[in-house]
Amino acid sequence: MKLIPYGAQYVDKEDILAVKKVLKEDKITTGVQVERFERKLNNFLGVKFSSVCNSGTSALFLALKSIGIKKDDIIIMPSITFVASYNVAKYLGARVFLADIDKLTGQMLPDNVLKCCKHFKIKKIKALILMYNGGYPLNAGNFLKLKKQLGCYIIEDACHALGAEYKFQNKFFKIGSCKHCDISTFSLHPIKSITTGEGGIVTTNSNKLNNKIKLLRSHGILRNKNKHWKYNVIYHGLNFRLNDFQCALGISQLNKIKKFILKRKEISKKYDKELKSIKKINLLINKQNLKPSYHLYFIKLKSNSLLEKEKLIKFMLKKKILLQYHYIPLYRFKIFRDKYLNRNAEIYYKSTVSLPIYYSLKLSEQNYIINNLKKFFLKNG
Repeated sequence: MKLIPYGAQYVDKEDILAVKKVLKEDKITTGVQVERFERKLNNFLGVKFSSVCNSGTSALFLALKSIGIKKDDIIIMPSITFVASYNVAKYLGARVFLADIDKLTGQMLPDNVLKCCKHFKIKKIKALILMYNGGYPLNAGNFLKLKKQLGCYIIEDACHALGAEYKFQNKFFKIGSCKHCDISTFSLHPIKSITTGEGGIVTTNSNKLNNKIKLLRSHGILRNKNKHWKYNVIYHGLNFRLNDFQCALGISQLNKIKKFILKRKEISKKYDKELKSIKKINLLINKQNLKPSYHLYFIKLKSNSLLEKEKLIKFMLKKKILLQYHYIPLYRFKIFRDKYLNRNAEIYYKSTVSLPIYYSLKLSEQNYIINNLKKFFLKNG
């Protein structure tokens, strides 16, 4: 049996034909497919403005740069997240504080932010960066009150959550609609809901922020509409553009996103059903009031033992099944020099692993994963 990864892209004949068609067009970058992809994203997400770019990290950079993050501005983010948001904030000179998280879901709660502010005597915050770990937007609407209280921006690092929805005041909203935040960012990496190979998306309902994001995406250049040879450079921007054949792939993939998420949901439900009998683990989440993207599927070891977690990962790897940490807390990396609260984050880190979940995962492969998990816990009971 070949290795079963924790995530994988699905590219079909339609996707390949879409890319081939655009490769024959006159413009394969800064062409019509970019705007076409952005319009389709606007319609799908129910947001006014979308800007595609060349990675999820670039999307975070554009988001933070557009709100004017500068040296010593304070940003609070969860200690459980991918390193991209931290790296971008530090490149821009921000002071970063890591809030603790809910030990079951790995997500930052409004109360965690308030405790972080109180503990470190933080008075003025520029931005909160939320991260919907695994594609479960558990508290998307609940930060709105806190945003008003703190007078800060809210940026959603929604790289796991394209296609997810959350319920707020008896109504469902799509992540990326920016109904309860200022900016959302997404990744189009191969293991995400849809892919363009590498790529990212920034969404907002602010015309001002959108205009700035569009300019920052391409060197900060403002062009004369009537004289194409004349332009001015008004921001210190870079080249974060996504090319047209990648956008063509994105459009084709977006047409299938509901099918992709439905299959992930089926895989998740089977894990729920088959694994609930294992007494040594907890399953992640109550999915009420949510329509997740099911980007990751987590199990939590009741022992909270990093030794047992690594033993499980090694056991499954011998069976050619790849599990993932998701995530090593940011404060454990050599680069980290900021302040943090970490009690629950440490528990989460020592106890949580993610299982394979992706569109092309076969039923026989999932059964093989489940059977080997049961063997491990029976052997190590």
